[in-house]
Amino acid sequence: MLWIGSHVGFQKNTQLLGSLKEALSYGENTFMFYTGAPQNTLRQSINDTLTEEAFSLMKEKGMDPSKVIVHAPYIVNLCNENNFDFSVSFLTQEVERVGKLGISYMVLHPGSHVGLGIEKGIQNIIDGLNIVIQNTKDLNVVILLETMAGKGSEVGSKLEEIKQIMDGIHDQKRVGVCIDTCHLHDAGYDMSDFDSFLEEFDSVIGISRIGCVHVNDSKNDQSSHKDRHENIGFGKIGFDSLCKIIYHEKLEEIPKILETPYVEKEYPPYFYEIQMIREKKFDENLIEKIKMQ
Repeated sequence: MLWIGSHVGFQKNTQLLGSLKEALSYGENTFMFYTGAPQNTLRQSINDTLTEEAFSLMKEKGMDPSKVIVHAPYIVNLCNENNFDFSVSFLTQEVERVGKLGISYMVLHPGSHVGLGIEKGIQNIIDGLNIVIQNTKDLNVVILLETMAGKGSEVGSKLEEIKQIMDGIHDQKRVGVCIDTCHLHDAGYDMSDFDSFLEEFDSVIGISRIGCVHVNDSKNDQSSHKDRHENIGFGKIGFDSLCKIIYHEKLEEIPKILETPYVEKEYPPYFYEIQMIREKKFDENLIEKIKMQ
């Protein structure tokens, strides 16, 4: 079955129920959200009534809650020694919020070492994650390390770096991987030969560790290390290659999440992109259709 959705909002007055309704309006059967603004620490208490209503509606619509994804805030950077204690504390709180919401998976950017060097950065991530996981040992939330483009001093643009972090985690069932097509392309991996990439991934990490796929086209050439998402089929990866990834038999049960940009920063593309993906036919007039919605 195709499990496909997008990033949606999470508003203080509607919370998970509002996120779900937005996803349904795009024709999605899964979705991803932040539990608050990704750039700051402002958070509203979780409203259990809204959560219960959301789960009731998911059941009614045939949506599997285990396919729903939360994304950790960008301000968490376990690599940075100056903000290490803050990042551990805030990430612990986020995992607790995810657990209270009844969600099973949270995607995390590994972080940027900001001059410390890759090995020290990786060790800081390992140390921080082990503390967070210990702090939340009674929860079943799996932290999915996202593959990164390698912009600046980002950690996680190489599969071996992700593997090294995962190997250092004491509780292996609490950690997995989120692969991002744009990030992988920008990091230098060939998304047009996805079978070969999956073989490499399986030999380094193991396909069974993939918990989410971020489906994004890229504005950049392969190996650019820039991380600029593009709408499906309008970038350097292309529609056919992305469709092969989305429908790959080895990833059939893995949720696919679009993080493509709003058209002209105003119009959400997800309803039309998902429709195009379901039909498996590229629409070169998609952007104009989105503008007219």
